[in-house]
Amino acid sequence: MSAGLATRLLRWFDQHGRKDLPWQHPRDAYRVWLSEVMLQQTQVATVVGYFERFVNALPTLRELASADEDSVFALWSGLGYYRRARFLHRAAQLCVERHDGELPRDLAALMALPGIGRSTAGAILAQAHGLRLPILDGNVKRVLTRYHGIAGDPAQAAVEKQLWLHAEAHTPSIRVADYTQAIMDLGATVCTRSRPRCDSCPLADGCVAHRDGLTAQLPGRKATRPHPTRVTVMLVLRDSQGRVLLERRGPQGVWSGLWSLPEAADPGGAWRVAQQHAQIDDAQALTPFTHVFSHYKLNIEPLLFDQATARHGIADNPQLRWCSADELNVLGLPAPVRTLLQNIAPAPV
Repeated sequence: MSAGLATRLLRWFDQHGRKDLPWQHPRDAYRVWLSEVMLQQTQVATVVGYFERFVNALPTLRELASADEDSVFALWSGLGYYRRARFLHRAAQLCVERHDGELPRDLAALMALPGIGRSTAGAILAQAHGLRLPILDGNVKRVLTRYHGIAGDPAQAAVEKQLWLHAEAHTPSIRVADYTQAIMDLGATVCTRSRPRCDSCPLADGCVAHRDGLTAQLPGRKATRPHPTRVTVMLVLRDSQGRVLLERRGPQGVWSGLWSLPEAADPGGAWRVAQQHAQIDDAQALTPFTHVFSHYKLNIEPLLFDQATARHGIADNPQLRWCSADELNVLGLPAPVRTLLQNIAPAPV
């Protein structure tokens, strides 16, 4: 069965697979690794531009390792899930320290690096070096769950164990890199979550979900809970030069380590925080908006303090800095914060 599936999938890939993705030319370990990390929780169409910008700025693992964190976050800004960028940066530094500046070609050594799990490690070794190792990202889970008719949430340990066994069995001994790309492509373009194109699928004749009319039920989904809503007031303190006060977020929680705007729980608290940082006269309430995270919604109420005057001590605090528009472009900012700042009207002259 496994040889038949791989053969059909590779035949389909030769005609319909994606062969012009930027990380395929060249398909070296660094580029594959970067693409795999970016593609976690993010679609290919979004990743392409970010990938090209990232490798243009940091074309090698050693250059990534030597870059400062702010530069890495600035290149990542907009992709979200910033923990991925922090792990990527730290893993590159460990490769320089322990592996002569290269990603190791050993599965266990790769998985020992921050942010690299079994599937990502398998994808790197299969695509960059042609080693026979399975992968199991979200697209592959969907293909195998439907093909074998596996019920249950794929994130559950027992279901995932079954899927790994099938992934291992189906992975061929030849053209492993193409097969790995092929099964990801099939999940992304044909065996999609909603409205899969079964009439175009090379595996349809052996697919249990297609045979039994279960494509809408498989993969199984875990019970979802309503997203809680949180509220924050973001302070836009802008001085007479048009500079904005930024504050580096702490090591824990959302947007950890990024530069963002000072925050308060309510407008009254916002005034108190603003007065700690600057001399202020008035405030303008800007249009509120909502940013949705994977586990909650954040209602953001921006408050603009124009013509603010910095208080003494700001220059001595490494967690606070006044930034011009040009400086904002080279810092890692959360996407909604960057959008907010870009949309504020220029200060009156």
